[in-house]
Amino acid sequence: MAMRRLAHRAALAISLVGLAGSPAWAQDPIHKMGRGVANVLTGWIELPKQIHLGKQEDNPVAGIGWGLLKGAGLTVLRAGVGVYEAVTFPLPYPKGFASPYEQMELTDYAWE
Repeated sequence: MAMRRLAHRAALAISLVGLAGSPAWAQDPIHKMGRGVANVLTGWIELPKQIHLGKQEDNPVAGIGWGLLKGAGLTVLRAGVGVYEAVTFPLPYPKGFASPYEQMELTDYAWE
């Protein structure tokens, strides 16, 4: 009886210690899922955004053409990374792993 009570207390103590660290981890998957879903739904914003930026950087005709190509590519890229993040949100990134958006020189969201 005493051994069983000790086992229950040990299990309770271990579970409480495990819960103490959970909130910090729980915020990251939620952010990952939200960012993924947002980028799947709003990735198309890259198209007009890149056309606008292209017109500002180059002459308007070349900027529209280059912006259209770049915007289409970034739309597909952002939507693809968004799907990846939305599907894998419960899995944390390994330590030292940079965000896929940083590696591809994208902001977290299309409207930034």
